[in-house]
Amino acid sequence: MVFNYKKNRLWAESFHIIMQIGLTMAGCIIFCFFIGRLLDDWLELKGVFTVIFILLGVAGGGNVVYRQIMEITEADKKKAGTEAETEAENEAETKTKTKTKTKTKIRTENGRN
Repeated sequence: MVFNYKKNRLWAESFHIIMQIGLTMAGCIIFCFFIGRLLDDWLELKGVFTVIFILLGVAGGGNVVYRQIMEITEADKKKAGTEAETEAENEAETKTKTKTKTKTKIRTENGRN
């Protein structure tokens, strides 16, 4: 069985976004955990820096995830706006062509009379 990307495009893109957000958050927390752990071992403390850096990892990961989500939604808005503008331009062009055809018909009819 082969994955049909064209048929499942929306699902695949959504899955990609969710995986990216989850891995970003987990990566930030794990990285900060190990930094805090190293500082605790070096300074011979009992988890003080581990807790502090885990909280910083959660805050930093949340910030990065928020920016990623805003970037994705802005791209979707621009894409939707571009599609709407294209549709409006097509409608305006159709109206202009119709007006031109009508004026041509009127001139032709007036010239015959």
